[in-house]
Amino acid sequence: MKYLFIVQGDGRGHMTQAIALSEMLRRNGHEVVEVLVGKSKSREIPDFFYKRIGAKCRVYDSPSFIFKKNQKHIHPLKTLIYNINPKRLRKYKKSIEMINRRINKKAPDVVINFYEILAGLSHLRFSFNIPFINIGHQFLIKHPDYPHAKGDGQGMMLFRLHTLLCGIGATKTLALSFYPLKDFIPDRIAVVPPLLRKEVLSLVPGKGDYILGYMLNQGYENEVREWHKKHSDTKLDFFWDKKEAGAETVLDKNLILHQLDDEKFLQYMANCKGYITTAGFESVCEAMYLSKPIMMIPVHLEQEVNAADAESTGWGITGTSFDISVLLEYIESCKDKSNDTFREWVNKGEELFLKHLTTLV
Repeated sequence: MKYLFIVQGDGRGHMTQAIALSEMLRRNGHEVVEVLVGKSKSREIPDFFYKRIGAKCRVYDSPSFIFKKNQKHIHPLKTLIYNINPKRLRKYKKSIEMINRRINKKAPDVVINFYEILAGLSHLRFSFNIPFINIGHQFLIKHPDYPHAKGDGQGMMLFRLHTLLCGIGATKTLALSFYPLKDFIPDRIAVVPPLLRKEVLSLVPGKGDYILGYMLNQGYENEVREWHKKHSDTKLDFFWDKKEAGAETVLDKNLILHQLDDEKFLQYMANCKGYITTAGFESVCEAMYLSKPIMMIPVHLEQEVNAADAESTGWGITGTSFDISVLLEYIESCKDKSNDTFREWVNKGEELFLKHLTTLV
């Protein structure tokens, strides 16, 4: 079968999920004919994605988050104003038209949408006669048995609206989950394991002497530096995607900031003694698979849901800042603890994904 991917390019998670699925499909005799990637104002598409995805990529303009002055948290009002600016709306219209042209030209058997809002809006505009399959952890909020997305606050309403728009026209939705849940047939939702690549599944966890971190937003750099000043004997290796930074920013022998490089990141993940991150789904799953203690710092509501979900499994804690002392205490409580149940669930992934992606009814 021929598949076309549409990928949200904000952060690392959707891109690594797309790489994992592309490799899985090709391994089983299928083809990814093209990959369309939505690029926001604040992010660059990392080189590792182009190298690993195994298909030609086309990048288009997609809505952007606008962050507060501290560069840590999203500013909802400014985000809305920025994205409904007539100039931006014209760009998004062109992006939707481009998605339509590429789908018609490539004529795939299936389109797979990795939580990209313009994919849903393209379906709304053009009503494709091709099966659309949506993939993402976020779609679990539509499942009636999912306990972490209740409430009617403004933030939760916006999260539900965004998820609804991303999912327009779905033939089937594959909701990535830390644990099994029954499929919800009325909304055509199938619950599946996280999409982790073969490299992750084959890693042998080591016992290094450093803390690994991932800072999606550069505003947390000062928090890390301030903590390090008081605890300079603790070795820290952090990854970020600061555009103007080099491959490594060496602040001293125990604090190094690495430009995002996926293979390098996984090697550091395998050998760290603990992991601190801004609560994105994918890297939390990688750490859980490798039985690494995790501390999560959510930067918006979607990540708060991720963090609560991961914490409910008994594997990770949530914080409000990059106070690594809290993680070090947590690490002490996790000694000799393994996560075999989660590993067994993840290892069922290939069988389940192939079943759902080749059986579309």
